[in-house]
Amino acid sequence: MNRKRNRNIALVLIGAGLFLLADNHLGFFTVLALFLLLLGVYKVRSGAERKGYIMMVIGLLFLAGGNFTLILAIILISLGFFYNKSRKIHRSEQHYRKQSVIDSIRWGREPWVLRNMSIWNVLGELQMDLTYAIHEQKETTIILQGVIADIDLIVPEDVGLTVTASVLFGQTSIGYDKEAGVLNKMVWQSPNYWTADRQVKLEISYIVADIDIKIV
Repeated sequence: MNRKRNRNIALVLIGAGLFLLADNHLGFFTVLALFLLLLGVYKVRSGAERKGYIMMVIGLLFLAGGNFTLILAIILISLGFFYNKSRKIHRSEQHYRKQSVIDSIRWGREPWVLRNMSIWNVLGELQMDLTYAIHEQKETTIILQGVIADIDLIVPEDVGLTVTASVLFGQTSIGYDKEAGVLNKMVWQSPNYWTADRQVKLEISYIVADIDIKIV
């Protein structure tokens, strides 16, 4: 019953977002905002990360200031996809799920329980250190999704890790591998994933994000 309800919620949110998106007309500030976002991504890829992120933030402010309907549509679509993915991956109802507009999560300074989880936010900061994590089971699946995020993860090298990260604007760094720019998708798996005693599966999807995953 809960899975069916989540599916219906996902469809309603995506439909509402697409309706608002279709009813929106691109104007000067929208074009300017998109130009600044693309220029910011180019600066990040060229090595001028600070200037790039400043331009991206300015672009987002222009986009939000003159296009509330567009922003609301993106949020609704993102939330709809989140519900749908969470329903498909976490078939069991026993998992941690959290949705928020603005959130800051910092786990790892002391022992903490790592369980299956789904986290969504419009603007989020996530710092997660798995060094002191207490794993509830052999394989843990974590879904991180939303609009804008700064994600820093530390994963011990003896933990098997697989990552699927999709970012529209921004960059993803896993170990020595890095992708930056527009429409980035990185699929990464540690060599010891299938032989490790503890396994972590990450599903990450954001519109704008800076994702940094360190293997220590």
